[in-house]
Amino acid sequence: MGQRVKIKNNVSIYEGVILEDDVFIGPSVVFTNVLNPRSHWPRKSEFLQTIVKTGATIGANATVVCGVTIGRYAMIGAGSVVTKNIPDFALAYGVPAKQRGWVCYCGELMKLAKGESYYNCHLCKSAYQVGNNYLRKIEVGGHGI
Repeated sequence: MGQRVKIKNNVSIYEGVILEDDVFIGPSVVFTNVLNPRSHWPRKSEFLQTIVKTGATIGANATVVCGVTIGRYAMIGAGSVVTKNIPDFALAYGVPAKQRGWVCYCGELMKLAKGESYYNCHLCKSAYQVGNNYLRKIEVGGHGI
């Protein structure tokens, strides 16, 4: 578990779950640890690693199926079921969770115009390069995080 991680009530963190720095885990988030559990067939040797990268947020009552990675500064909506990897800065929600947009480092929803290749956050003034399936924060001088 990283530094400055916030874990709200009714959350169980199992062996194999890695929470990097500045992660927020909302109330009653569920992490699974085995894909096909049976009470009569122990599978502790089959626990899959789940990684929640730096700055990610997981909303209340979300379920994270084991073996996935939630990217840096990604945001998972409340009640979602995460069954696949989520990219950095992605906004994902639903059952199953699907990427629905992008969020800034500060958490603000990005309103991107079609074909836009750069974005500047109106709230925190962060700048981003937009690609086909990625978003990358860029600093003044072009250095990303």
